[in-house]
Amino acid sequence: MRIKINIAVCFLLLGFASCTAHKKLMKTPQPVGNTATNEKEKVVVENKIEQYAATYLLNDSDLLSAHVGISVYDPAEKKYLYNYQGNKYFIPASNTKLLTCYAAMKYLGDSLVGLRYEKINDTSISIRPTADPTFLISDFTNQPVYDFLKKFKSIEISPRVQDFKYQGKGWAWDDYKESYAASRGEFPIYGNIATFELAKDSTIKVIPKIFEIHGITGKALIAHGIDVIRMWDNNYFSIIPGKNKNIQVPFVPHISSVRDLLNDTLNISTKLELMFSHGKDYKNIIHSQPTDSLLKITMHRSDNFFAEQTLLMVSNERLGLMSDEKIIETLLATDYKNFPQKPKWVDGSGLSRYNLISPQDFVFLLEKMKNDFAWNRITAILPTGDAGTLKGLYKNYVGKIYAKTGTVSNNLALSGYIITNKNKQLIFSVMVNNHQAAASAIRRSIEKFITEIIDNY
Repeated sequence: MRIKINIAVCFLLLGFASCTAHKKLMKTPQPVGNTATNEKEKVVVENKIEQYAATYLLNDSDLLSAHVGISVYDPAEKKYLYNYQGNKYFIPASNTKLLTCYAAMKYLGDSLVGLRYEKINDTSISIRPTADPTFLISDFTNQPVYDFLKKFKSIEISPRVQDFKYQGKGWAWDDYKESYAASRGEFPIYGNIATFELAKDSTIKVIPKIFEIHGITGKALIAHGIDVIRMWDNNYFSIIPGKNKNIQVPFVPHISSVRDLLNDTLNISTKLELMFSHGKDYKNIIHSQPTDSLLKITMHRSDNFFAEQTLLMVSNERLGLMSDEKIIETLLATDYKNFPQKPKWVDGSGLSRYNLISPQDFVFLLEKMKNDFAWNRITAILPTGDAGTLKGLYKNYVGKIYAKTGTVSNNLALSGYIITNKNKQLIFSVMVNNHQAAASAIRRSIEKFITEIIDNY
């Protein structure tokens, strides 16, 4: 009988403990808000973005035959709000500069290394180029490297090991004479560009002046305008009748040409010596410009030359040699190893059609940039509405969008950040390949899609 009573008491105690535990669980604080409602709202948002994509992009008559990829991502939720072919590869054009920009922000420090040097004596110096593109460029009135070199009477140039070509892989073969495809070099001067100006008396002024004109065709006709011809592998310029009063043509930056340009520009009577002594350390540094001032121009103007030289500078600082191929391999194996789709990346600017990158890759990169660098630094570098290459677009969205454009014929891209009217920060990438419409029409379609998201999310 006593055993039965003890068993009954045990069951009563267990039941009481169970009820107590249940009551304690019921007192645990619950998440604020209705989870089910939040999920429904997210579904509504995703459906709206899908509708915007269909209306302004996928069903647009200009884009029906094009290859389109769209990714819209919420970094706070770590979730894609919309993906359409986001994992497919596209020619990114100048969106490629975003990869170069991140590498520069991480590895070039606050100020560019404009020059490395070792003093020989009080009047002589040995210098090692660093690929800095800002030397004697009108964008930068302050020229610390020039001011420093002017102090010496004799200069030796000791180039770093060079493993790159003047033009990048996959650049259009006939772009060598176009100013947007200036030759890459280890010691750029004047942006590796020669300027030809037609005066009223039909004389022609050349800057830099060491470049001679080796022939003028149709001398009587050039009063109306000129064009300039140069063979791809030399600096012999010929003038023919054209439509330009002022024209810029890239020159080939052979190291011997660099020597002659320095000699002329610095007005040094002693001949500059070309030395290939790679054993010296060259620990002394002259900084040239703030890194972000170069990056801002690169991204706002979409400057191909600055982007290419920036990638070479990253290579020089990180690897100890100038090689676009090797630094790209290194970055893909380290900083960019977790890209959702491994890119095919071949140059710093996006001039090459060999580049292949997905919209999701750009979302990954932009999220990484946001996590690794201060937001005010990013927004100072990337153009916002109605600025840089976004001029005339997103006029009412200044401070609501920060993005990089990309355009080569029949291919267009836009990747960046948006801040919605509800103060949500989103990352997006829209890529269009193989369209046959006017680029301006495609840009307007993308603008409608992006602004709908800003206005309604």
